[in-house]
Amino acid sequence: MRIGVVCPYSLGTPGGVQNHVRDLAEALLSAGHEVSVLAPVDDFDAIPPYVVSSGRAVGVPYNGSVARVTFGPRTAARVKSWLADGDFDVVHVHEPTTPSASIIALWSAGGPFVATFHTWQVRSRAMSAAAGLLRPALEKIDARIAVSENARSMMVQHVGGEAVVIPNGLYTDRFKGSPRREWQGADGTISILGRMDEPRKGLGVLMNAVPALVAARPRVKVLVAGAGQADEARRMLPADCRDNVLFLGAVDDESRADMLVGSDLYVAPHLGGESFGIVLLEAMAAGTPVLASDLPAFRQVLSGGTLGELFEPGNVDDLTARALRLLDAPKERDQLRAAGLAAVPRYDWSVLLPELLAVYELVSRGGRGSSPAAPYGRRSAARRRADR
Repeated sequence: MRIGVVCPYSLGTPGGVQNHVRDLAEALLSAGHEVSVLAPVDDFDAIPPYVVSSGRAVGVPYNGSVARVTFGPRTAARVKSWLADGDFDVVHVHEPTTPSASIIALWSAGGPFVATFHTWQVRSRAMSAAAGLLRPALEKIDARIAVSENARSMMVQHVGGEAVVIPNGLYTDRFKGSPRREWQGADGTISILGRMDEPRKGLGVLMNAVPALVAARPRVKVLVAGAGQADEARRMLPADCRDNVLFLGAVDDESRADMLVGSDLYVAPHLGGESFGIVLLEAMAAGTPVLASDLPAFRQVLSGGTLGELFEPGNVDDLTARALRLLDAPKERDQLRAAGLAAVPRYDWSVLLPELLAVYELVSRGGRGSSPAAPYGRRSAARRRADR
C-alpha cells in the first residue's frame, strides 16, 4: 500500500506522538509498504528520507506543554502538494484537532482518512469551542483510532462517533541494554525519563524526594534523562545531595536502554495530562520495576497496580516511602519485573501493526469505521474487555 502519515508536531522535538509516528513509519516500511511522513521540521539535516517537511514549527502552549506545530498558507500549499504527489491508498493523520498539518490535510482532500487521537484531558475548552468549526473536516475521517480508553472517551465527548483502541507501540527488543558501571548506585539506582522543562512531567516531585532518599540510602543514585536545562532542577537539591543525582541530558536509544536495564526502579512522577504511558512500557520492556503516579492513564497501563506500584500524584512523602520500600524488597521487585516482561509484548509493533493494517485495508476498500457497528468497533470492545 501507499500510505501517507501526517504528524502535527515537529519531529525534532521529543514526544509520544512523534516517537509513535517514527516507529509506525519504520514498521510499515519493514513490512514492504511505501510510506511518506509529512511533519513540521526544525533540523532538515536530521530527518529520515521518508519525511517531507510541512514547514518550520512554532511553539504553541497546549495541555501543560509547548506543542511545536506549523500552519498558514505556506503550510497549506505544502500539504496539498504532498497529497497530490503521494496518490496514497490511505492517509493516516495524528491528532486531527490540532491546528497544524493534520487538520489542513483533512481540509485539503477527500480521503480515505484514518485518524489517531492521542490526547486526554478531563475537559478541553479549546476542543469544545473548536468542535463546530472542525466538524466538516472531521466528518471526512473514515476510521478513528484512540491510543487509550481515556483518549477514546475524550474523542467521543468532544468529537462524537466511535473509535477502536489501538495503543502506542514500541520495539521491545530495543530495550535489552547493558548496565553502565558509572551509572550504578551502591544503595540502589533510580531513573526518570522526560522533558525537564515541562512541570507536568513531575521532575520537581522526585527532586523534592531526593533528600529523604539519600538520608535513608546515602549511596543511592538518581539518573535523570531528557531534553531541557537541568539548572533549575539542580538548584532544588541540597548541596550534600547533588552528587547523588546525575543529569544525563537527551539520550539516544542505546543509552536509554542501558539506563533502564541498570536501574532498580523507574519513577514516573507525572502530575497529569497523560493519555497513555509509553515510558512505563519502555521500563517494563527493560525489566525495570515501575513506580508511577496514580493517573488514569498510568493505572490502565499498570493494570491497576499489578504491573507496577502507584503513588498519589504530587505527594513527595508517598513517593519516598514507596520507593524506599521497593528498594528494600528485591523479591517484590523481581515479581514486578517478571509481570512487566510478560505483559509488554502485546504492545510490540509485531502485534499492533496487523491491527493498523486491517484498518487501512478496510478504508482503502471504501469501508467506514467511525460507527460502533464497524468490524473494528467490535474489536475495540474486545480489547477493552481484555484490558480489564
